[in-house]
Amino acid sequence: MLSNDGRPPAVPRSTLADTLLERLTRTYAPAADPVRAEAMAAYMKHAAPFLGIPAPLRRELSTTVTKNTPRPSETDVAAIALRCWRLPEREYHYFAVDYLRRHVGRCSSGLLPVARHLITTVPWWDTVDLLAAHTVGPLVAADPGLAPVMDEWIDAEDLWLARTALLHQLRYKDATDTGRLFRYCRRRAGHPDFFLRKAIGWALREYAKTDPDAVRAFVDAERAVLSPLSVREALKNL
Repeated sequence: MLSNDGRPPAVPRSTLADTLLERLTRTYAPAADPVRAEAMAAYMKHAAPFLGIPAPLRRELSTTVTKNTPRPSETDVAAIALRCWRLPEREYHYFAVDYLRRHVGRCSSGLLPVARHLITTVPWWDTVDLLAAHTVGPLVAADPGLAPVMDEWIDAEDLWLARTALLHQLRYKDATDTGRLFRYCRRRAGHPDFFLRKAIGWALREYAKTDPDAVRAFVDAERAVLSPLSVREALKNL
């Protein structure tokens, strides 16, 4: 159930997923704007193609898609997310991310392999960061037994998994495991990747809203190994 070997999870059968995916494609497709789609894809460095639906309209259409549908089971949530990810256009991935965020509280730790698949498939910051803070974070908070999986992800060769490990506590506030947060920042402090350095700074800056003295002390102690980007981001509001 908690396989961390990267194998794609099977898509479970779900009548609700059948209904929502049919509604979703029927509702989104007519709203496509090819000119806007090209600009959106360029902004996201062509990580994925887009339909060209602006966010406010997309959210409005998504409300229509989910209207009068039953509360999903974990199986439904997994099926909907995985099937959305099989569609190429990014708006379908955004629908999945929003659906997960809304219903993650109904799911168990068994959803983590699904989240892992989404994080590592067509990865870019626009989906990874939301999955980290609003899907993986709540799953780990609900089941501390998942923390060792985060300990694996922080050292992963896939840097999006490492970024997720850095950011999964982003909304924890007083419940943050500061030892784990600082340990993760220290472990990846010397890595040259921009997205890891930015994530370190972001995670520290967010925790500084809860305990600014702890963040200042950590940055002072680790300034020799932290990148200037991480330091600048961490101390931005202090």
